Amino acid sequence: MARLLGIDPGLQYTGWGLVEVDGNRLRHIGDGVIATIATDSVPERLRMLHVALTALMAELRPDEAAVEETYVNRNGAATLKLGYARGVALLAPALLGIPVAEYGAKTVKKAVVGTGNADKEQVQMMVRRLLPGCLIKRADAADALAVAICHAHHRATTNRIAAGVRMA
Repeated sequence: MARLLGIDPGLQYTGWGLVEVDGNRLRHIGDGVIATIATDSVPERLRMLHVALTALMAELRPDEAAVEETYVNRNGAATLKLGYARGVALLAPALLGIPVAEYGAKTVKKAVVGTGNADKEQVQMMVRRLLPGCLIKRADAADALAVAICHAHHRATTNRIAAGVRMA
């Protein structure tokens, strides 16, 4: 049994979701959003994000973490700020000795919905189906849970390969 923390990084809102995986069974443990104050300086917002992630991991005790990769958009400044937040999201668990995996948005969508071109509503619907009783209030938290689910699927495949089980 392992606790997997999914993180959907953002400078304004960073989503998080924790699932417990036991074989092929998933159980929702918690989810939420870390918000920073838009009028604060970028360094202060990054500091707050780090403090909040560190406190969250101390409370939830994940065994592994997974972070969604940054997509590049037309607004270079926004992409750069997203990259800063992603750096903090990668660093915070690593500093605590928690293994960190990274997944692209299409990989996450394909693992959860079955297609890499799924929209946010489809992802949220499948997250709710895969994690019964999960009441997602924000899309950022749903995305983070999707990252955790994706990691659960990929880590199961990786573990089978490492154990010498042939994949069909």
